[in-house]
Amino acid sequence: MDDYENEVLLQALEIELEAEEEEEEEEETRLITAVGLLLWGAEQSRLLRNERRLEHRLYLVRADLLPNPRADTPWQVLYAGMNRRAYITTMGVDVETFDYILASGFGSKWNALPIPRDDTNQQGRARLGRRSLDAAGALGLVLHYLNSTMRETSLMQIFALIPSTVSRYIRFAMRILLRTLRHLPEAAIVWPQGDQFFILNDAVVEHHPLLTGAFGVMDGVNIPVQTADDDEIENATYNGWLHDHFVSSVFAFGPDGTILMCRINAPGSWHDSRVAQPIYQFLRTETPDGFYLVADTAFPRGTEQIAGRIKTPMKSGQRLPHNEAERQQVLAFDAQLVSFRQAAEWGMRTLQGSFGRLRIPLNIGSGTDRADLLEVCARLSNVRARLVGINQIRSVYMPIWKKTEQERVWRDFEHMLFGEQRRLDRVARFHHV
Repeated sequence: MDDYENEVLLQALEIELEAEEEEEEEEETRLITAVGLLLWGAEQSRLLRNERRLEHRLYLVRADLLPNPRADTPWQVLYAGMNRRAYITTMGVDVETFDYILASGFGSKWNALPIPRDDTNQQGRARLGRRSLDAAGALGLVLHYLNSTMRETSLMQIFALIPSTVSRYIRFAMRILLRTLRHLPEAAIVWPQGDQFFILNDAVVEHHPLLTGAFGVMDGVNIPVQTADDDEIENATYNGWLHDHFVSSVFAFGPDGTILMCRINAPGSWHDSRVAQPIYQFLRTETPDGFYLVADTAFPRGTEQIAGRIKTPMKSGQRLPHNEAERQQVLAFDAQLVSFRQAAEWGMRTLQGSFGRLRIPLNIGSGTDRADLLEVCARLSNVRARLVGINQIRSVYMPIWKKTEQERVWRDFEHMLFGEQRRLDRVARFHHV
């Protein structure tokens, strides 16, 4: 083989090697491109999932809120304003009552106790410098929560707190508020003793002269709760009459607007008469002869153990005495029972109207937390009645202002001026005015 042929062969080999190298490079490029496309696709899929997840995660982060929870927040403006109307509207108590609760143990407990967390020592000292709210802010937060139906998102904006902090502070503040209220005389839920029965009955008789011995009213209420995953709890809370899930409570109110006794957080499937068993015990053993509660016909009144301790209006179709005088006496007594029985509706309306949290389904997960919330509402209701004075029962049966001679003069003057117009009013014709 001469030199020319060798050179041709070498050139052919070089061409073949170059072709193989180009093919390998193209294969490597295709492989890199494929891997890049896979990685790009995976990243785009992750971003898309995050974007879709964010559509359902409707919460605020620190950047969405005011920078400092202790300065220039809506809560700080409200707190510094010291306006009685604003306090009552948002928290259900006036300025003096708010400060009283704060100074009666809530503030010291908030400052002394560590907030429960999985990553902290519960036996250690409270780290006040690391907290987003001081004691007044914590009390304001829990009162805002109880007195409204607002979502926690609104509380985040009012107090400039992130979601996890809001939930943790509400739960902790609720516990120390309950401990504080349990030691406040104005928050006490106490059955009457001795002469207190006569004082309560005097307030009733002043408006209903035939109800000698009546010292209070009693009724039950169903508080909505979430549906439980556990079948046993789900069945216990389901009320077949109302076709929904509840916890049942029974309250006894005095004519001064306070709660005399209650049974809370019972299964919603229970009848009111079963829920009220602890109150029956007080009627049997702690109530003098001749005194009784007024209730509706859901509560038994004819059993031997509580005979005469509960009186209820007549049922439809109930037989009346044949004697005209006796029949009129029974009807008059029944009319006053019905009238006084309305106070129970006012009491329930006060609870559910004042504490908006009771109008939305409560968490079914923790019976203890739910019971604490209900007890706090009951005790705060007594605080409102005794200190704030905003209570429909109290305003009717124990009015602060008594009629004076001057008041009657001006009232008669008003009737002279506007009596004829009122008599001709087409709407008033259908009402007793």
